[in-house]
Amino acid sequence: MGRKYLLYLAQAYPNFRKAELESIAEMYGIKVDLSEHDETNPFLIVELENDDAARLLVKRSILARGIYELWGKGDDLGELHLDVQRRIEESDGEYIKRFIEDNSQVSFKFDFIGYLGGRKTQEERVRIIETFKYLDFKGPIRMKNPDEIFVILEEYHVLDENTAAEIPDRMWFGRQVQLSARIEENILDKYDLSKRPYIGTTSFDAELSLVTCNIGQVDKGKIMYDPFAGTGSFLVTGSYFGALTFGSDIDVRMLRGKGKQQTIESNFQKYKTSMLFGDVLTMDFTNNAFRPSFKIDSIVCDPPYGVREGLKVCGSKNPIRSAGKENVVINGEKAFLRRDYIQPKKSYELDSLLDDLLRFAAKSLPVGGRLSFWMPTANDRFESTQIPQHENLELIYNLVQEFNKWARRLLVYVKRDEDYKGKTMTKDDRSVVNNFRQRYFTGFREVE
Repeated sequence: MGRKYLLYLAQAYPNFRKAELESIAEMYGIKVDLSEHDETNPFLIVELENDDAARLLVKRSILARGIYELWGKGDDLGELHLDVQRRIEESDGEYIKRFIEDNSQVSFKFDFIGYLGGRKTQEERVRIIETFKYLDFKGPIRMKNPDEIFVILEEYHVLDENTAAEIPDRMWFGRQVQLSARIEENILDKYDLSKRPYIGTTSFDAELSLVTCNIGQVDKGKIMYDPFAGTGSFLVTGSYFGALTFGSDIDVRMLRGKGKQQTIESNFQKYKTSMLFGDVLTMDFTNNAFRPSFKIDSIVCDPPYGVREGLKVCGSKNPIRSAGKENVVINGEKAFLRRDYIQPKKSYELDSLLDDLLRFAAKSLPVGGRLSFWMPTANDRFESTQIPQHENLELIYNLVQEFNKWARRLLVYVKRDEDYKGKTMTKDDRSVVNNFRQRYFTGFREVE
């Protein structure tokens, strides 16, 4: 039988939390039931095999805060103590009894977490701590770097925008097992865009970039690719998780950066992950230079929406007028082979881009590999049939970040084997055209 643990989750992007934890659990072979997850509540009791599983589940999480071996719960302090004592006496508290019987050399301290309230004076904290004397901890109290931290977690409700209730609605008591990267490493501050040498107007938010990589199962020893690399936001966060990263972009100016000190590589140097920077290539992925046998474990990207300028791919607007230009020679060298050559580009629809992205993923991912990308949609006309489908890719997550009149959706697909019978749905099959750019510039009014 497993042990009960209490997850304390962040309130940022609550609709993404379950997907992130499920993805981490699958990546490490952890069995956990997250079906009781409530987006309105940051506390979730789960059953796990042991502390090792708990650590793996939470350590790299961005949307969790910590996980605690559950020793008791109650609506107030009295109920909490009764539950702790019941667990000690019954079989589900074996791990508590073993700790109590052999803790003479274990240093410890108590801590408090109050959600939406719970600020206490030192005297109040001491009074509550003393009510746990029946546990008879024999080890030394150590406020800095103790062997174990025991935490009293409380959930309050807000009376109005300035006042929280004085009495908690629920209480938990447990042994701290693992804090997440969000708390232990202060990862959001470390990877904040303002801390990087090189960013641009389209650089992707650090928190959601890290979450996207987690849901995309980016990990050590794997290859990650971003076909719309821009300033390398996803590549940098992918390297944090240990993946060897590659990127491409049709805009060479983005890949070159702004001088030697402001480049994608300088971002990797800042985080001391240069060894995980594979390369970036100037190309559009529909005409990619990868050999067919090159397998990519995770594709993570934010395709261009075409808002700042229309979407482009390599090619000629007028093939007839461009015929034969591949034979133009300048100073004895074919023009398209010169370093200063700028390839012609033609317009490209967002729906076509998404279809091509799924086809590329179906060809390039191994079975079990994931494609994770962000798709913009207008809120008033969104229909599920707008989401592209490919017969070899199963859509496992459709996660929404809403703005005012539009939203962007994190769509996550997994490559399945030949036994999977999916359905391909291209732009010709979709009931609503994703003319996001056109609607953006009309203020999302109806357009013909």
